[in-house]
Amino acid sequence: MSKNRCGWCVGDPLYEDYHDKEWGKPVYDDETLFEFLILETFQAGLSWITVLRKRENFRKAFDGFDFKKVAKYNQKKIDSLLQDAGIIRNKLKVKATITNAQAFMRIQDEFGSFSKYIWGFVNGKPITNKFKSTKELPANTPLSDTISKDLKKRGFKFVGTTVIYAHMQATGMVNDHEMNCFRYKEVKTL
Repeated sequence: MSKNRCGWCVGDPLYEDYHDKEWGKPVYDDETLFEFLILETFQAGLSWITVLRKRENFRKAFDGFDFKKVAKYNQKKIDSLLQDAGIIRNKLKVKATITNAQAFMRIQDEFGSFSKYIWGFVNGKPITNKFKSTKELPANTPLSDTISKDLKKRGFKFVGTTVIYAHMQATGMVNDHEMNCFRYKEVKTL
């Protein structure tokens, strides 16, 4: 018997696996939050499946998403990343990733962890929405506007409100699974 899933992922095994195991699951560790931040910034203007298909290449290229290493990247590393056909070779996004790693660490210094900072916007608990269809999902919200503005003020790049809302969905700050999706109730209990 097949599972009832959110409409956006149906039909692609990679999408379905990501949906079933990761999307919307609350993430509180800084390493994974940074990984999703990198992936979401590279996704800006592209489809998520494009990034998902290159995820392992990104992991290799960006030292396992180690923000301490990424923050120290030099021009030689930038040049090598721009030659890497396995990732999205966008000079502005590559440079933004380094800038964002540095800003990420400043937030850790100020708040104790990036997780405490980002989850503070939702008082540490996911917002559970009640959408019946993928068509109802917003691209952004007033809250993603607020977070985006605050991140930009702190020096982050490529963190527009749509990127931030996608990050909130991916890391479980909002439960945007369709109400009839098998993950809707599962995620609520995490």
